[in-house]
Amino acid sequence: MTKLTEPGRCGRCGRRFPLAGGRGRPRRYCSQACRQWAYVAGVRAGELGLTEQELVVTRAERDDLHDRLYVLECAIEDVERDLRPSSTKRDYQEALDWILDAARPLLAAATRT
Repeated sequence: MTKLTEPGRCGRCGRRFPLAGGRGRPRRYCSQACRQWAYVAGVRAGELGLTEQELVVTRAERDDLHDRLYVLECAIEDVERDLRPSSTKRDYQEALDWILDAARPLLAAATRT
């Protein structure tokens, strides 16, 4: 199964890689390993009858993602409730730090391969 991605971003893991100029088709994967895993995933998806829009994840991974999203949602609600027009620069800095602390685990999970 082919996946269209932006140039310079791996079609499997999403990592950025340098674009090489020259002739031929542009690269779609950052490494031979990602290219092979994409091929294996495509073959396996075909065997299972999955479409490009379907994804199989473990229950534990799904639950972990839901937990991380809940923490981020709570942080956003806290900031929306706590900040008001009379808030100081320090209040805004603390609010930003709180949201970033809640968002970083999501980013780490998204970039993990």
